[in-house]
Amino acid sequence: MQYKPPISTPSAPSRRDAARQLLHASRIAESVRLGKQASLRNSALAGLQAAIAAGIALAAFQLSPWSHLMGFASLGALVALFGRFAPTRSRIAIVLQCACWQTVAVAAMSATAWAGWSHSAQLMLLAVSCGAYLFICFKGKFGAPGPLIFIFAVGASMTDTLTLEQVAQRTAATAIAGAFAWLVCILSERLRHTPNDRPGLPVEPDVPMSHLWRMTLRMALAALAVVFIADHLGLQFPAWAAMGTVAVMQGRHLHISMHRALQRMVGTVFGALIAWLLLEQDPSIWILIAALMMFQFCTEVVIGFNYGLAQALVTPMALLMTHLAAPNAAITTLAPERVVDTMLGAIIGMVVALALSSIEDRQTLALHHQSVMPPDRPRR
Repeated sequence: MQYKPPISTPSAPSRRDAARQLLHASRIAESVRLGKQASLRNSALAGLQAAIAAGIALAAFQLSPWSHLMGFASLGALVALFGRFAPTRSRIAIVLQCACWQTVAVAAMSATAWAGWSHSAQLMLLAVSCGAYLFICFKGKFGAPGPLIFIFAVGASMTDTLTLEQVAQRTAATAIAGAFAWLVCILSERLRHTPNDRPGLPVEPDVPMSHLWRMTLRMALAALAVVFIADHLGLQFPAWAAMGTVAVMQGRHLHISMHRALQRMVGTVFGALIAWLLLEQDPSIWILIAALMMFQFCTEVVIGFNYGLAQALVTPMALLMTHLAAPNAAITTLAPERVVDTMLGAIIGMVVALALSSIEDRQTLALHHQSVMPPDRPRR
């Protein structure tokens, strides 16, 4: 499917007009609606593949002398989520590419700790990674979940100091789990609907390079702002704020970005509460692995219906993975910070998206707003 620019109208809405339309109550109503799944079978299968890959990889690492690498193994297993609507051969290639890029994400940021980079330099690399992985995902047509998985890996790899051996161990754990996820996808590929089996499945659009470069630069600049603001506020996980910004700004239209912002903020609040209630029970490692598998599968089942519902499941999954990587971190700190980081990232993402919006972006928003508004009642 060829990329189509937004429909233009003779009027040129201002950013103030666009802000009023974005803050209209109809955006809230739209954000809570249930959508229609493109293919529940494919989404459920992707979630099941990732859950199986994560469960087996985490169990293997837990029983090995390298149980401290479980968090990075869980990152590698996430690559099974990509390419769910791609043709058969393309899907297998996409998952393999994503496994390589996920490994690069962990290796690159981990290497900065070994090389002695300053905290500010690491934050800059995180911001650049947001733009770079957006470019890679759109150019490679990886599909959902897009750059967020890679940015999560980059952020999870941030630390002060590492030895070369530790860098190699992190990288190897991610690569091994990624390779296993790729193998799981190969073995279960015949269960998936492909475009040949079921016409009408979503197709990743061809985005012109000029537009893609503009998206990349805009994303990197927004991420740069949010990570340094988060760091200035004393937040310990600036990558979570960056992910909030990326999730909002990767929407192709302003009203979709607003839906994402509202859904991500509300869903994160409920998800953080779920994670807090679970971890307060001091569960065993095996219960945590089972919970991760359940959250992973359920997320992919519901995400096509409503992004906010999915966030209520993604958040505890992310917090459990963070807990596995840093078991000494208190959940009473992790859960509230996830909420604060997400809200900060979503708000800044919307502000930047509006500030850097084009006339076409605002015209598309105005047309959408008019289409959902009830007709004016005749005056008596």
